[in-house]
This record gives sequence, C-alpha cells and structure tokens, in this order.
Amino acid sequence: MPTKQKIIQLIRVVVDDREVNSPTVKKLKEIAEAEVIIQRLPLGDYEIDKTLLFERKTLLDLTASIKDGRLFRQACKLASSPMRSAIILEGTSKDIIASKMRREAIQGALITLTVVLGLPLLRSKDAEETARLMLYAAKQIRAIEFSALPRRVKRPKGKHKIQLHFLQGLPGVGPERAKRMLDKFGSIEAVIIASQHDLMNVPGIGKHLANKIRWIVSGDN
Repeated sequence: MPTKQKIIQLIRVVVDDREVNSPTVKKLKEIAEAEVIIQRLPLGDYEIDKTLLFERKTLLDLTASIKDGRLFRQACKLASSPMRSAIILEGTSKDIIASKMRREAIQGALITLTVVLGLPLLRSKDAEETARLMLYAAKQIRAIEFSALPRRVKRPKGKHKIQLHFLQGLPGVGPERAKRMLDKFGSIEAVIIASQHDLMNVPGIGKHLANKIRWIVSGDN
C-alpha cells in the first residue's frame, strides 16, 4: 500500500524588506513549514499568518534604540496595532556588556514596554531560536482559535480607548489625567517623548509626577 504523505500547513511569514539580510530570514527559509514573503511592512519586522506582528531586536540594537528614542516610537505604534504584537530580544548577556549601557536604564525601558505599553517581550539566544519561536507562536494561536478558548483579558476596542488604557498604566495617571494628556499631546508616542516641562503643562500633573513619568519612560536612574 502507498504510504500517506503528511500535509504541511504552511505558516505565512511576511518579512519587512529592510530585514531581508537578517540571519533570522535565512533560518526561516530553511524551515519547510514556513512560507517566506519579502515586502515592505508599515509596522514591525515579521507578520505571521496575518495575525501576529513581531519586532525583532538584538540586544545591541535595543540599547542603541533606547539612546536615540527610536524604541519608544516603534513600541507605541506596535502597541496600537490591531494584531497581536510582541517584541523579540535576541542575544546573550555578553551583548549587554558590550553595549556599556547601565542595567538600570535597560530595566527602565523594559518596564515601559511591558508594564506601561502592555507589549509581550520574548527572549531568544540567536537567529535560529527567533525563527522557531515565531513559528511556534503561530501554531499556538492556531490551536487556541481552533479550540475556541476564551481570552483571559478583554482589551478595549477603538484606538482612542486603547490609548487611554495604555496611559493609565503610567504611575499616578487615572482616567481623567490620561484624557488630559491625550488631549494635549495627541498620541501615546508624544507623551512618551514629552519633556518634564511639557508634562507639567497638563492640568493635574505637578513636578513630582512629571519626574516619575519621565523616569519610567526614559530608563534613567
């Protein structure tokens, strides 16, 4: 009797063309179940199954993007995406040492990404693990959707409501202050990069609270 061949359900991976030379793309192409498509993405580095959006950063790139403010601009946009979004940090502790950035500054940035913006943070040691991690996440989502498991947390719908929800994750910021901040700055991104002086111009935010918000979002000691 002829043997039955296993049908592989391909996982569609759209890679941003600026990421094309990444070792992760090479590893993805080596995996039979991954269908890799290269094109320009408006947001993120990898779009999986039109469901997941990943921003990949090496630890050295993380520290560089903290210094130039790029990290928080990217993270704010990623957090506002209707897709499930996450950041993958790739590398080892040796990379952090090579960056010469203080541990406290990195921890402050990670607090902003996870606690304030609500972005999941995944870790991988190298390009191969990054590739397999993204595909595994896609399989998990497929399994959950197939079994119709309920989601634990109901996220607010609508961009404005999501923005207010994120801002209320900042220390001392309740619904009213979040609304005032959004009214003044217009976006989460603008709030994240606002100076202490600009924050103090929001009714209800004094010097102490402005300092605390700057400390959280900047990663300063």
